[in-house]
Amino acid sequence: MANMQGAHHAGHPLSFAALYGRAPTVLADAHGRANLIGEHTDYNGGFVLPTAIPQRTQVELATRDDTLVRAASMESNRPGEIVDYRLGEERQGRDWLDYIQGVTQIMRLQGLRIKGFEARIESTVPLGSGLASSAALEVSLARALRDAFALDLDDVELAKLSQRAENEFVGAHVGIMDQMAASLGEPGKALYIDTANLNFQIIPLPPQVELIVINSGIAHSHAGGEYNTRREECRQACQLLGVTQLRELDLADLPRVAGLPEPLNRRVRHVLTENNRVKCAVEAICTADLTYLGELFYASHASMRDDYEVSLAEIDLMVELARNDAQVYGARLTGGGFGGSVVMLAAAGKARGVAERIARQYAQQTGRKPTILVPPATTEQ
Repeated sequence: MANMQGAHHAGHPLSFAALYGRAPTVLADAHGRANLIGEHTDYNGGFVLPTAIPQRTQVELATRDDTLVRAASMESNRPGEIVDYRLGEERQGRDWLDYIQGVTQIMRLQGLRIKGFEARIESTVPLGSGLASSAALEVSLARALRDAFALDLDDVELAKLSQRAENEFVGAHVGIMDQMAASLGEPGKALYIDTANLNFQIIPLPPQVELIVINSGIAHSHAGGEYNTRREECRQACQLLGVTQLRELDLADLPRVAGLPEPLNRRVRHVLTENNRVKCAVEAICTADLTYLGELFYASHASMRDDYEVSLAEIDLMVELARNDAQVYGARLTGGGFGGSVVMLAAAGKARGVAERIARQYAQQTGRKPTILVPPATTEQ
């Protein structure tokens, strides 16, 4: 499963044994994700195409015989600080612990029998980078609890439960993509999901292409207002168009969509054209038509920038730097927007050099500190 690195040795001051005085009985993890294409389509019942990235969240856990939950995150402001609550007494507003509380509350609401536990959480998925750090935490914890308490949950049910935790407890109205990607995704493969029915297909990426993911250095937050505003705009548009979900419409409906008031007309146009781009991207991946796949990436980014208005000037700059690089097929903002990361398709074997070049140019022109997440530096693997 996971390689047990430095912090896991019993002698380390922040190891599970040092924190809780015993060894963990369960180890589970879940990867972060980069969405290749299909942004803001998941909560509209549309199509998405994420892929898992090497960075992951890992949970070590040992069960208790009472209802007390004790947890420590190595990523919090006070790493190694143990925080606790009792099952049935979950309450919001406790920062990262809300994701833990959300999962246990939804499990109980769904009639799954769990007891208290002690958990140590460690993650290499950067927060606020648009790479689904919260889903990786929810899914890795849910996996650990599934193992520890022999819960009858398949991988899709586990994703749905994790999404409910974030929607109903944390208060971020995210679609299902991130949790599906964390639960089912594999690095090097695309996960094609129809979010209307959760049918999915795992599609290997062509060997001629290599992924790049660069964090812009601008953090975003889903629980913030703009993401939920976009969801509300889509809901209003559905009412005006007489549909329950935008998924019910396709490109043939664009003339009717154009008659909606601003900005609803552009929001819907993004969702309809983006759904179509996902389907085209799957075809392009299967036929290894990388030039066309790259064009779809750029078209998706333009739509997110102009129609959905979730990009920022710095993100647009990074996409343009990629466009001017001969080794890059395509680039686009990945994740909910308002910061986060850019995903790029580079020629195989060229990704690290390209990423370093683009990151350097971006830093010079913006004064920000970008981070190359994929491909990871050789020391991180």
